[in-house]
Amino acid sequence: MKVIGFHKPLPISDPESFLDLSAEKPLPAARDLLVEIRAVGINPVDAKIRGGGGPGSPAGDLKILGWDAAGVVRAIGAEVTLFAPGDEVFYAGSVDRPGSYAEFQCVDERIVGRKPKKLGFAESAAMPLTAITAWEMLFDRLKIDRTEEGSLLILGGAGGVGSIATQLVRELTRLRVVATASRPDTRDWCLKMGAHDVIDHRQPLSGQVKGIEAGGVDYVLALTKVEDHFEEIIESMAPQSAMALIENPARPLDITKLKPKSIGLHWEFMFTRARFQTADMGEQGRLLTEVGELMDAGRIRTTLQANFGQITAENMRRAHAAIESGRTIGKIVLAGF
Repeated sequence: MKVIGFHKPLPISDPESFLDLSAEKPLPAARDLLVEIRAVGINPVDAKIRGGGGPGSPAGDLKILGWDAAGVVRAIGAEVTLFAPGDEVFYAGSVDRPGSYAEFQCVDERIVGRKPKKLGFAESAAMPLTAITAWEMLFDRLKIDRTEEGSLLILGGAGGVGSIATQLVRELTRLRVVATASRPDTRDWCLKMGAHDVIDHRQPLSGQVKGIEAGGVDYVLALTKVEDHFEEIIESMAPQSAMALIENPARPLDITKLKPKSIGLHWEFMFTRARFQTADMGEQGRLLTEVGELMDAGRIRTTLQANFGQITAENMRRAHAAIESGRTIGKIVLAGF
């Protein structure tokens, strides 16, 4: 089968940072689906793991990245009960297994959702990793009650996670969404996704937030560069509020500063359930299917912003370079081998 891979981590400007290669088609284990990949989404985690070497694969030192995927089930393991050959699916995979930059991939059925019927493969591939991350932050980590009144600050509202988090909050909760953006195009995107208010994260956050929510926000999704905004985030938060993080801060955070307001701090890592085979691992498949149903109902939209074309090494290098620029909006996808 065709794969897009590499043998050692290199700057994305190097022609060998991604190569058009071949590998043996994988065989599904007991709970696995063998999926023919039709489209893949590109995430910041792809570029970060590429810089550290990425997960291994059966082809020795060949590294195959990629977690967002949409495709068609072609074979199933002996214990599979949720899907059948021919089913169209989307998923974010597991960080501990070879990735989706390949014609075929094996994935545990429990973390797979049914692809939205009304969307194509490219539009669907933009969604899984960010949808899982946003959903788990909101409802599993912060444990937001869908009926409660309150407010949520999203730091980095125009990124992949921020884009879907805004939509989920608008559709499934009663919270007011305050997103941050620093350019006219990212501000417009946040409003298009459903943010009630958009503020500029290049300016001090607390004054802007308290001009909207005088007592401070109840929840924060700190999605990017939290170390640059940590004290302003705290100042922007209400007493007994909570924040969730996804990135490893570039500098240590002094979490004792959370104590005066009794602010809760939560980590989200969407690969936790698959990596540790948790008892609730199937929640990821369930929530993805619900996201697909919301999309089919027109209640949320794909966050696809750019399709970089066919799944080739050249296009993958272009996509990773765009991600590393830090200026992308929504999601980038590649489609078709």
